[in-house]
Amino acid sequence: MDIYQVGGAVRDKLLGLAVKDRDWVVVGAQPQELEQLGFRTVGSDFPVFLHPDTGEEYALARTERKNGHGYGGFVFHTDTNVTLDQDLSRRDLTINAIAENSDGQLLDPYGGQQDIINRKLRHVSAAFVEDPLRVLRVARFAARFHHLGFSVADETLALMKTITASGELEYLTPERVWSETLKALSEDSARTYIEVLRECGALKILFPELEQLFGVPQRADFHPEVDTGIHLLMALDQATQLSQDPRVRFAVMMHDLGKGITPEHILPRHMGHEEAGVPLVEAFCQRLRVPNRFRKLAVMVTRYHLLCHKIETLRPATVLKVLKGLDVFRQPEALPCFLLACIADARGRTGYETADYPSAPWLQNLADKVTGITSEPFVNAGLKGAAIGEALDNKRLECISTYKRNQAKIEDNA
Repeated sequence: MDIYQVGGAVRDKLLGLAVKDRDWVVVGAQPQELEQLGFRTVGSDFPVFLHPDTGEEYALARTERKNGHGYGGFVFHTDTNVTLDQDLSRRDLTINAIAENSDGQLLDPYGGQQDIINRKLRHVSAAFVEDPLRVLRVARFAARFHHLGFSVADETLALMKTITASGELEYLTPERVWSETLKALSEDSARTYIEVLRECGALKILFPELEQLFGVPQRADFHPEVDTGIHLLMALDQATQLSQDPRVRFAVMMHDLGKGITPEHILPRHMGHEEAGVPLVEAFCQRLRVPNRFRKLAVMVTRYHLLCHKIETLRPATVLKVLKGLDVFRQPEALPCFLLACIADARGRTGYETADYPSAPWLQNLADKVTGITSEPFVNAGLKGAAIGEALDNKRLECISTYKRNQAKIEDNA
């Protein structure tokens, strides 16, 4: 048997990036040969083996044939006669179809090294169109390598448009769509994922709520960039700079969905877009089976981001309502993520990219004070049931009022 290192490890080594996962392809072997060497079989689609010492994945060289719809609609064939070139020919991009043998020699039958030099994401063969998941994968790789100057080759983009027009995207499972999207949100240029999907027409198929934002005007005095879709991309840029947490980035991606359904006769105003956006976020998360911790933050940011922007001017009762809505009394650790998303929204506007956002420290400092108020004194005083909650809220309102007065004095003396 011959064993080659393939895929991302070879690609990233050539790019000078840290190699995280190593994958191997085995040519000229039968499954029982690997099992006799102590490899453990995993996977149901085709034989993949885990190395007994490293745990790294070794796959038998294979060919595949399309026999159904979607990502899973393939029949795989492994045999000792399947060559390395045949195995590599079924991979998605040329930069992922480079192999390295045990002597360190590179085998590159499809020009992946040249495409690395040219910074191009290019499909390996016409078989690219058989797998709709590759539309998402290419968009994700574009997001990952945008900072290195990579772009999608025109001919590959044309095939992505062909896949979109074929209806195959509709056969992708929610789990696969979310998995690729989550990975893209963790990349250095998450906005590129949206841009590439939009360019090939896939955004309106997979994420129509996001597609609907482009071309929707906003008030130029608040949003000099005007277009809501452009604001989305700018805010996502800011979120990427502010936080590595994909929850923050996802919440920012969701926060203005309500603007996509604003009645045309009131544009460019978007009165009530926050609450209007909440059911859209809920439906998006349900459709893609988004984990609850992502959904919860996205709903909070959608509902309360505008109130956060003007938190210093709100009445104490409204501030308390916001704090309760953000669940700071039970989960105070979620507030920093909410505030990062609000900062990204505020700075995701032309001319405001480096603007201060005083609402964040103002609300965080207040929350630190208010969450220190407990029900223990009221319980000790003999209060019971609803009376405890009422007394607790009164004490919180008193704390908020005092904090607002003190902050106002500090600003007056500044």
